[in-house]
Amino acid sequence: MEILGLSLTLLVLFVSFGFMVGVLFGFFGMGGSFLITPTLLLLDYPASVAIGSGLAFYFGTSVIAVLKHYDVGQVDYKLGAILFVVLSIGIELGSRLVFGLEALGVANLVTGVAYVVLLGGIGALFLRRAANLEDEDDTGDEDVDDDDIPAIGQKIQSYTVPPMISLTSGGRASLWTISGAGGSVGLVSGLIGVGGGFIRMPAIYYLIGTPLTAAVGTSLFAGLFSGAFGTFTYGMSGSVDLTVVSLLLVGSALGARIGSAATTIVEEDDVIVYFGLMMVLASLGIGLSELANWLGTSALDLVSVFLLVGSSFAVALMILYQVVKTAGGDDAGAQPAADGGD
Repeated sequence: MEILGLSLTLLVLFVSFGFMVGVLFGFFGMGGSFLITPTLLLLDYPASVAIGSGLAFYFGTSVIAVLKHYDVGQVDYKLGAILFVVLSIGIELGSRLVFGLEALGVANLVTGVAYVVLLGGIGALFLRRAANLEDEDDTGDEDVDDDDIPAIGQKIQSYTVPPMISLTSGGRASLWTISGAGGSVGLVSGLIGVGGGFIRMPAIYYLIGTPLTAAVGTSLFAGLFSGAFGTFTYGMSGSVDLTVVSLLLVGSALGARIGSAATTIVEEDDVIVYFGLMMVLASLGIGLSELANWLGTSALDLVSVFLLVGSSFAVALMILYQVVKTAGGDDAGAQPAADGGD
């Protein structure tokens, strides 16, 4: 039986997969293009359709997640607008660099290595941060204000190089810092061909120095416009499968709002651990994919996709578990109060 030209199995797969990516997207501020695109490629969709549909999904989910983060005041619009400008410049420079590397015949190698190093490095950085927070808790050092912004972010903010920009989340940052961080992220995004959410959010958190929840919301807002531009570009060439995108968005509409709301429920230590683990496993998965291409075997490709998608499903389930557990605890705590008032 087929619905909308797809088997029932594929229909359920796309809706559930969209929900999972939506949870991660709303929670971490990542577009999910590094999950959607390889999955569509594995299902034998043409590369252009996989990329175009991934960008369209990214744009649609961005709108949903940004609205939810706006509801809880986690978007710095001024910072996001500045980042969008410098991101665009960086992406253009990165794409030109790719053409130069292609002329030298090393573009695929450089892109693959950059993916593995970036994902693994960012994952290790977040896991180290989580370990430091745990050590601080063990020693009884619990300064909430200091924990909101990592030490490196506080150090960078201490250098007052004008012009200075006031951040909605508190504190000030130099326009040069914002431009350098955003431009570097854009350059890498243009080089490896992704939306860059998994780089953009850590850059806002560590380099510009905003609280983690504000970094997630602002990252989503900054990437909203680039997603719209990419969707328009691929859509004009007919490389967007609207059926697939619609099914993914049906699932992600709920998932993104749950993920966004979870940032105010789940402890910061847990957010950092989840993100770090997912990045490290994704790095391993992509590394195996590059090795499979080099060896010319498809077996490792399947393992890499399992690591990439499986780890993301596992992290999404952990986030949902935390939300359900917190909600259950609130209900249990509220019941005696209600009974006592009778």
